[in-house]
Amino acid sequence: MGNEEQARSLFGISLSDKPIWKQFLICSTGFFFGYLVNGVCEEYVYNRLQFSYGWYFTFVQGFVYLFLIYLQGFTPKQMVNPWKTYVKLSAVLMGSHGLTKGSLAFLNYPAQLMFKSTKVLPVMVMGAFIPGLRRKYPAHEYVSAILLVVGLILFTLADAKTSPNFSVIGVVMISGALVMDSFLGNLQEAIFTLNPETTQMEMLFCSTVVGLPFLIPPMLVTGELFKAWNSCSQHLYVYGVLVFEAMATFIGQISVLSLIAIFGAATTAMVTTARKAVTLLLSYLIFTKPLTEQHGTGLLLIAMGITLKLLPLQADSSKPVYKRVSSSATSDVGSVVEDKASPV
Repeated sequence: MGNEEQARSLFGISLSDKPIWKQFLICSTGFFFGYLVNGVCEEYVYNRLQFSYGWYFTFVQGFVYLFLIYLQGFTPKQMVNPWKTYVKLSAVLMGSHGLTKGSLAFLNYPAQLMFKSTKVLPVMVMGAFIPGLRRKYPAHEYVSAILLVVGLILFTLADAKTSPNFSVIGVVMISGALVMDSFLGNLQEAIFTLNPETTQMEMLFCSTVVGLPFLIPPMLVTGELFKAWNSCSQHLYVYGVLVFEAMATFIGQISVLSLIAIFGAATTAMVTTARKAVTLLLSYLIFTKPLTEQHGTGLLLIAMGITLKLLPLQADSSKPVYKRVSSSATSDVGSVVEDKASPV
C-alpha cells in the first residue's frame, strides 16, 4: 500500500483493488442485507409481540456489537482518534434517535415519514459547511435526491389510511432530528477524511461504548428499563431474536460506514433512503397488495433518481484515493466534531 492510500475492506473482502462500482455494490449489498433482516425482526418483535421497547432493545444491541467487534480482533489500542471525537458524535446520534422517537407523540406516522424521507437533502446541504469536507455537489445530484425523496413519499402515502397530521411541537422535534442526522453522516465522513487510518470497527466500537450511557437516562425516566426487563424475562426467546437482529444490523452498520468512508455522507443517505423503498416494494410483492397509479409514479421517480445517481459511478471505473493528511490536520478531527456539533 502506498503512502497516499488507505486500504479498505469489508469483512475480509478487499475493496481498494476493485472498480468503484463494485465497491458500491458490495457495500450496498451488505447494508441492504443487514437492514432487511433488521426490518423483519422489528416487525416480529414490535408488531406481533407488541414489545415497544426501543431504548432497551438498542441497549442490548450495543452489547452484541461490542462482542462482535471483539471477535473481529479490534482493541482500543488500535484507536487513531481521541475519545472526545466520539463523545460529540454519540451525543448527536442519541439526540437524533431521541427526537425521532419523541416526535411520534405529536406526529402521526405518515407525517414523520414525509420529514425523514427528505434526510438526503439536509445531508447534502450540511456537507458544504463541515470543515474538512466543504462538499459542492453538481446539479444532477440534487435532482437525483429530489426525485428519490418525492418518489418515496408518493409511494409510501399512496395507501395511507390516515393523512399526514402535523403539530408545531412535532415538526420542531423532527426538524431537529433531521439537523442532527445531517451533522452525523457528515461528521463521520469528516473523521474518515481527516484521518484516513480510521477503520469502520473503530468508528462503531467507540460510538457504541460512548453511546450506551446516553441510553440509560431515557430508560429510567420513562420506566422502560424495568418494563422491558420484566417482559423479556417472561419471554426469553426475545433475546434470541434481538441477538440475531443485532448480528444482521452489525453487517449493515459496518457496510454503511464503508459507504461513508468511500463515497461520502450524501451518497450513503441516498442508499439508506432507497432501502425504505425496496422494503416497501418487497412488502407489496410478498403480501400481494394492489399497486395503484400513485405507487407506479413513486416507483418511477425512485428509479429515475437512483439511475441518475449511479450513472457517474458506472462511467468511473477508477478506485478512490485516500490521501493522508498532516499530523496537525489529523489532530483537529476532534475539534471539527466539537465545533460543529455544539450548535445542534
